[in-house]
Amino acid sequence: MMMDHTETDALLVDFMDPRQPAYRTVGTIRNQDRGAPANSTDDDSLLDMMMDGRDSQGRHYDIDGYERNHNNGNGDNTGFQGSSNIMDTLDDLPPGIGQYDDFHTIDWLRDIARDRMRHRHIVKKRHEGCWEQIKGAHDAWSGWVCVLLVGVAAGTCAGFIDIGTSWMSDLKEGVCLEAFWFNREQCCWSGPSLNSTSMDDDADCDQWYSWGRMMGGGLSGAGSYIIGYLFYILWALLFGLLAALLVRMFAPYACGSGVPEIKTILSGFIIRGYLGKWTLLIKSLGMMLSVAAGLSLGKEGPFVHVACCCGNIFSYLFPKYGRNEAKKREILSAAAAAGVSVAFGAPIGGVLFSLEEVSYYFPLKTLWRSFFCALIAAFILRSINPFGNDHLVMFSIDYNEPWSLQELIPFIIIGALGGCFGKFFIKFNIMWCRYRKSSRLGNYPIFEVLGIVFITALLSYPNPYTRMNSSELIRQLVSRCGAEDDTELCDYGRNPNLTDPYKWSALASTGVGSAVWKLTLALIFKMIITVFTFGIKIPAGLFIPSMAIGSIIGRIVGIGVEQLVVHNSDNMFFSNICESPDKCIITPGLYAMVGAAAALGGVTRMTVSLVVIMFELTGGLEYIVPMMAAAMTSKWVGDALGRESIYDAHIALNGYPYLDHKEEFTHTTIAADVMRPRYWRYGSGGVRNDPPLAVITQDSMTVEETESLLRNTEHNGFPVVVSRESQYLVGFVLRRDLNLAIANARKTSEGVVSNSVIYFTGHVPVNPNGPAALKLRKILDMAPVTITDQTPMETVVEMFRKLGLRQTLVTHNGRLLGIITKKDVLRHIAQLRNQDPESILFN
Repeated sequence: MMMDHTETDALLVDFMDPRQPAYRTVGTIRNQDRGAPANSTDDDSLLDMMMDGRDSQGRHYDIDGYERNHNNGNGDNTGFQGSSNIMDTLDDLPPGIGQYDDFHTIDWLRDIARDRMRHRHIVKKRHEGCWEQIKGAHDAWSGWVCVLLVGVAAGTCAGFIDIGTSWMSDLKEGVCLEAFWFNREQCCWSGPSLNSTSMDDDADCDQWYSWGRMMGGGLSGAGSYIIGYLFYILWALLFGLLAALLVRMFAPYACGSGVPEIKTILSGFIIRGYLGKWTLLIKSLGMMLSVAAGLSLGKEGPFVHVACCCGNIFSYLFPKYGRNEAKKREILSAAAAAGVSVAFGAPIGGVLFSLEEVSYYFPLKTLWRSFFCALIAAFILRSINPFGNDHLVMFSIDYNEPWSLQELIPFIIIGALGGCFGKFFIKFNIMWCRYRKSSRLGNYPIFEVLGIVFITALLSYPNPYTRMNSSELIRQLVSRCGAEDDTELCDYGRNPNLTDPYKWSALASTGVGSAVWKLTLALIFKMIITVFTFGIKIPAGLFIPSMAIGSIIGRIVGIGVEQLVVHNSDNMFFSNICESPDKCIITPGLYAMVGAAAALGGVTRMTVSLVVIMFELTGGLEYIVPMMAAAMTSKWVGDALGRESIYDAHIALNGYPYLDHKEEFTHTTIAADVMRPRYWRYGSGGVRNDPPLAVITQDSMTVEETESLLRNTEHNGFPVVVSRESQYLVGFVLRRDLNLAIANARKTSEGVVSNSVIYFTGHVPVNPNGPAALKLRKILDMAPVTITDQTPMETVVEMFRKLGLRQTLVTHNGRLLGIITKKDVLRHIAQLRNQDPESILFN
């Protein structure tokens, strides 16, 4: 039950020192000043009151809670002198104050409040002249300029990566002697002497030399096959080795897809170097080498990491974003959207992916900037034209045959299979990654990469559906058979007497049966090898491998449904599918498209953004409903078997402090059950064996005592109290700020020695005989978020999610009892799920 101000004041009388100023207290959220009425305000008003001490009635209070006297012309106040806002207190402090250490969580409230005060300062300065107005205008459009630069950089990087990947992939099978920088497609369709060539095989392309032809083995035969086989394996091993060495030697953070870490960073976690220049360079090169090695991975997921590296680098050109971690994450959210935009040619899907999957804080202005950034990136990539087809759609479909209501049944079945595959993949991939971390295998990442590359190349080459690039495989599976296709997948006994024989389904010939067997083998191989490939120490994405597996499932199911309908064309159930016994319309390519969406949804648990990405990816506006049905079914089945996506599972595996806002906390525990230390009256002090709470007093600890406390503890911050006897809360000081302030004072301030007393108060007594005092009130957070010991943990969890807290202090009748950090909350949730709470590694 909520208590009014009178009741609260009465409770605090016992703990207040009458000689001290009336310190403000805070409820579950930063409350109004004591003299202010308890009316409701919006977030901006609360921040205004917190930062400049003005309540909703216009009354002003200083930081200690005294009403400011504005009628005194000489500026003297009856209360202690104090800074009225964060910007004033930080102006003359040493560099680094207010920043964060590596592998720590940011304080969203503090950073957003600092940006509000910075903006308010700029607005007030605009009236001082034309130059200040220009500076204000620059501040206003700096966000748009930053995302413009990020979009240009992301599109440029994607274009070069696509071109390099295509060339390296074809290099495993041959080379264009007339122009070695051409890939096979460019070699066989470009140049003055290449107009009459086709791409069916090497014999029809004189300019393209396979390695068998280069070595004199002829264009066909066992000798040419063996030579091609050996060169395929050797080139794959070379590419894999180079990728692993580059990552190991220059940028260890460039491995993996990067999406789990990007999600964690966008939630407020600091990983220094993860978005740096070296990571960007090595990630780009490693993506090309990894995909060219023929591994069961893709470059689409790592594009998000590459784009976020661009966003981080360009944010430092604008101090508004470079010096504020919360603001920087607005740029990173836009960059994530640009990454998906250039990966799939899907700007709208990229924005929805950033909103649905990776972003933690996504205000409306970030939505528009993300759309602008994704649009610019897609435009730049379109201008580079890496695919040579004048559009960004990777798997363009040239058909719009209708689908029937009965087909929703196989579409839903495909969705269920996609959900089952997602659960299967997540479970076994996490098992293998956990084994890698706990065994000696983790000490030899290069040998693991070479082993996976060798096995993949050895088993991929004999099967044409595993030998070819995964993107090319998906393109073949989602396409419709036409008159120009003579592949096994299009070997049908069509009726040439029909007006448009390729529009209608037909009985399958032996080629289709052979293709189905090869696709089944390819499906089994890709499902198994992808489990071991995702997570090795090279850049590796999961989008394309998942879509390839889903496409195979969908195409096999589509062929089965097609033959079922053709063989039973006179059945009443198929009456609206077949106009006559010879005219039935079933499109296996559509089933492959639906299967790709289902498998990707089962692995990543995306829904809305997935459907939009698939629509933009294929251009198939007619088939949104089948993809929606498959995506929803995939998510429902996947969630029923296990709620974690592959990215959430890897976040948990690495122990990152990510508090998922999509999960509900339904337990009945209270703050006293989680806080540290937990006292005997809460029933488990002996079990927890918590050390006493480390605190700093406001005016009685020396520099030496404070430095000893810093040496003997590893806490990220310390509550500041009136005295150890009263434990009445004054504020909270960060460990980093305290270290920097003391070190700076020892260097620059005369008279500050080990026995100098540190004061966090507004008034410092003069002691002419003693050492100089050290006043550190400017680094003190006077309004830390506090809760009571009886606050339900459900409320505490929501506060950490929605306010982005690092920690909250626990009080009882105004006295400090303990502290709850984000790490404590995550460990408590893990314990309630019967998981190991020690798996949460970072603060």
